Amino acid sequence: MTLLEVTNLQVDFATDGALLQAVRGASFSIAEGEILGVVGESGSGKSVTAHSIMRLLAANGRIAGGSIRFRGREVQELSPAELRAFRGRDVAMIFQEPGRSFDPIYTIGRSLAETLRVHNPNLTDEEVRQRSITLLEEVKVSNAERRLENFPHQFSGGLLQRIMIAHALAGEPALLIADEPTTALDVTIQAGIVQLLLELRERRNLAIIFITHNLALISGFADRLVVMYAGMVLEEGLSAQVLAQPHHPYTAGLIASLVPFGAHYRQRKLAALKGTPPDPLHPLPQCPFAPRCPLVTDACLQAVPPLIDDTSASPSGGDLRRHRCIVPGPKEHR
Repeated sequence: MTLLEVTNLQVDFATDGALLQAVRGASFSIAEGEILGVVGESGSGKSVTAHSIMRLLAANGRIAGGSIRFRGREVQELSPAELRAFRGRDVAMIFQEPGRSFDPIYTIGRSLAETLRVHNPNLTDEEVRQRSITLLEEVKVSNAERRLENFPHQFSGGLLQRIMIAHALAGEPALLIADEPTTALDVTIQAGIVQLLLELRERRNLAIIFITHNLALISGFADRLVVMYAGMVLEEGLSAQVLAQPHHPYTAGLIASLVPFGAHYRQRKLAALKGTPPDPLHPLPQCPFAPRCPLVTDACLQAVPPLIDDTSASPSGGDLRRHRCIVPGPKEHR
């Protein structure tokens, strides 16, 4: 069953003298209990899309078009009271640097208690304390009862991210948006966070949108992948299919830039995407990847290609495979 459906989302930011088009017609969906990976370079619109779902855009930002529907209900039409209930109870979010999400003068127990009371104002002090301990234990923070009395600076980055996940779970959400939650962590801690999220998915039937730069990390984690570039979705499909046979040159370039385990710089030259992403203040009416694409044709420069459904990847139609490239067939980075 579809939980969240984003259709033709457009997000703009007002700047001095120009309108920055951060998201340009992004569309995707996520089902209950599914993990959706969203990948792409910095500035591709991943985080802006996530913040739009939560309606957490900066003051100069606005949703200029499109639809965001959660369980069939339009998020943009929620009243302030309904939006407060939506955040946390329906959809929760964790961020890249968890240390910035905590008040340094609050103990972890006090911050968890505040979150729990927002969603359950009738809880007694003892019930709040017990639920706080249970949440910390669920995210595998040892000595949970004692650590309620600790302050944020007394925890490592990995433990703070686990506590941030506990905060997100306090409202019993159906969807968790994880905005690059492992970027600032070392690889062993990253693996622990990913394993925790997988366990929460199984235990709670929790749907997860996982935003990351790390294709290697997401490859064994997400059920489906959405590849974004210049505010657009360039490719979407099952993770295994997208990574094994990318149908967009940009996706192929991202995969080629991964360094295989054991590779030596003297034996293998690191593949890189030449050029830079387009200027979001002055988008051109062409394929956004055209200036960097090794397969570019004259047709690519005439208009933005539509998203093409690849029926050959899923003849039954059960698993949607889409890409935004007019050059047919799987791609390899050149």
